[in-house]
Amino acid sequence: MCRALKVLCVTDGRERLAEVKRAVVAADWELCEGATTTTEAADQLDAERPHVLIALGPFDELVASARKRFPALRIVTDRELPGSDAVTASLPQLRDIVRTTSPPRGPVR
Repeated sequence: MCRALKVLCVTDGRERLAEVKRAVVAADWELCEGATTTTEAADQLDAERPHVLIALGPFDELVASARKRFPALRIVTDRELPGSDAVTASLPQLRDIVRTTSPPRGPVR
């Protein structure tokens, strides 16, 4: 069974979240609801099990926690952070960064 790539976007405000989701959306993957707090993001990481986390803003603790809990998760940030796989300089780059993420493999659980 194939499973669509899931992307979780996290920003520090609802307007910014909508802007990021518009920049990232594509027919090739599924966007999770998105979050504006660390608690919301942690809940969605547990419930949705995304393949890519885009954390733009002051989410250092979230990135560290996500890296520790989900080692295969691809993490994209807006600045160099321990645990980040890629850093984006602009919103238009996000779609290309997600596109370079390997597709999910293995059995669906």
